[in-house]
Amino acid sequence: MTARHILDGNKRLVTEFYELAINRREPAEAARKYIELPYRQHNPEVPDGPDGFIQYISGMQQKHPHLKVEISKALADDDLVALHVHLTREANDPGLAIAELFRLKNGKLVPTARAAIRCSDHRGRLALGFRSTH
Repeated sequence: MTARHILDGNKRLVTEFYELAINRREPAEAARKYIELPYRQHNPEVPDGPDGFIQYISGMQQKHPHLKVEISKALADDDLVALHVHLTREANDPGLAIAELFRLKNGKLVPTARAAIRCSDHRGRLALGFRSTH
């Protein structure tokens, strides 16, 4: 297998995780299939571990029935994959521009870092959050 195939496979694994957890609304299946233990969550609003991830995403989906992500870009280098994602909660929501960095270990995801910027709303506000797990 070439290095290019490995990198493409790593990007595919991370994007499948996102799609399954959020757009297909199956966070428990995504956690079971893709999360490596121990799992230290990089989003400061989410408890560590698969259960924290499942509870947070399920709660967001209940609160925001139209929650979805659009993956704009996936970049891979060795065992690292970075995603540029646009997350919206409602139809009229300008959303969040999110950059996520994952490390792959044993074919599963280990979160590394996250940054989120609120897309400009009609008042032009901007918010940024970051928490590194390394």
